[in-house]
Order: sequence, then C-alpha cells, then structure tokens
Amino acid sequence: MTFKEKVQAKKFIVTDEVGPPKGIETKVILEDCALIKNRVDAINVTDLQSSVMRLGSLAVSGILKQHGFEPVYQLTCRDRNRLALQSDILSAAALGIENILLLTGDHPSLGDHPQAKAVFDIDSVQLLDAVKGIEQGVDMAGKKLQGMLPKFFKGAVVNPGAEPLEPQILKMKKKIAAGAEFFQTQAVYEVDKFAKFMSEVKSFGIPIFAGIVLLKSAGMARFMNKNVAGVFVPDNLIKEIDEAKDKQVKSVEIAARLIKELKPLCQGIHIMSIGWDKLVPNVLDAAGL
Repeated sequence: MTFKEKVQAKKFIVTDEVGPPKGIETKVILEDCALIKNRVDAINVTDLQSSVMRLGSLAVSGILKQHGFEPVYQLTCRDRNRLALQSDILSAAALGIENILLLTGDHPSLGDHPQAKAVFDIDSVQLLDAVKGIEQGVDMAGKKLQGMLPKFFKGAVVNPGAEPLEPQILKMKKKIAAGAEFFQTQAVYEVDKFAKFMSEVKSFGIPIFAGIVLLKSAGMARFMNKNVAGVFVPDNLIKEIDEAKDKQVKSVEIAARLIKELKPLCQGIHIMSIGWDKLVPNVLDAAGL
C-alpha cells in the first residue's frame, strides 16, 4: 500500500523526517533511512529547515524515491514566487513524487543567510489551492496545463499548542477547504493540551499526526520554550533530560512515552529527530511501533 492508501484505510501512521545536508553527499541520509525502511510509512524531506541553506528538498525527495523510499516533499513559500513554486510542483510530479507537505516557512532572518530577501509571494493556504488547481489542469493565472495531469496527496501543518488556539483552527479549516488531506503537527510535549485540541477538531474528520521532536538537552528545551511559538516543554521533562547521564537514552525514553500517550488520540506520529536520525529505530522499538 502507498502512504496515501494507508492513511485512507485509517492505519496508524508513522512518519519520519530527514534534513538534507549542507552539501551534495547523500550517503548518510540513505544509510539512516535504510535503518527504518519498512518501519515508517513515509519520510519527510525538509525544505531549507530553519532557513539554513542546504541541498534542495526536491532533489533529496527524488533520490529517496529512486532508492525505494516514499518521500513527503516539503515545499515552503519563503524562497520562491508563485512561478517557481508551481514549476517545482510540476517537477515533483514528473519525478513521480506524490506526497507533498505545503508550508509558509521560517523567515530568512532566523537562518545562516539573514540578509536574504524573503519572498512570501503567497502563503500555505494559497499554495494548497494552487496545487488543487494544477491537479485540475490550470495554473494560478488560469492557463491550461498540457498533457497528463498530476495528482498529489497533500499535507499541511498545524500547531496544537498555540495560544490562542482559535486562529490555528480557523487556518486549519481554510487549509482543508484548499485541499489539505492530512496534517502533521508542531512538536507536542503537553498531552492534555493536545487532547483538548483533538476534541476541538474531531468533527473535521481529517487525519492528524502528532509531532515528536527528540529532546537533546535541557538547553534545547528552554530554547524552544522561549523561541518556538506554541511549543512548551514542561519542567518535569526539562529536569529529566538535565539530570540524565545519557541524554540519548533519556531522549528516546521520553519520546517513546509521549508516543504511547498520544497514540490513542490521533491517527499517527511524525518523528523529528533533528540530527539524531540513528536513534529513530530505538524510539520505534521503545514505543512498540
């Protein structure tokens, strides 16, 4: 079954995420993905994550596809105008890439080229709508496409920890109306808050995969609390990771515990290892996935 077929069959989904390298060598990515082959349902490829210049998500998605993996091609509005975005969407289809996650993207000021000009010609809702139009054979200017039409499995993101939550839910509704077929969330550390969010959106009938970010240190947790909107790592988790002799073992333990608590609430889990890709099999083992 394809990723789309598994989701539509209401299978419990596990997705992972890889960040392209700052260079052209993809050997390590392929080695890390091989560790979880047949254990995850799809692998996201980030698009210049944190606004850091890297190898492109389209190229890495194509390489993963060639090696038998099912990629989720992430595409952000930050760096491209509507011409380039639509062109890359067509390019993905031509490479046989069917899963696509559409995001607005972090501002360049947060990355390693802070002087770069942000584009943000359109936002993620408009980009979803553009993909829907392309699937129907027209571009954003209303011009007809030639030949066979592409078909995608379209994803979007939502932040269940945002305060206030209402704007997130409103934007989620807009994304669904624009064609979103599944959602992956920002990192979740507060299970009770996530449960409340899920009760608010249950009527939408849309598959939601809770985000799990591996905690590397107490410093990382405090940084997220201060700088990442809608993400809060509770004090007890900060204390756990701070006092742990082996941070990696404790990180796996915390992630597995969160997954077990979140699993009854949603249709899937999206693991973001942030460079600790080799620990993902340990997380899956500990979580019973």
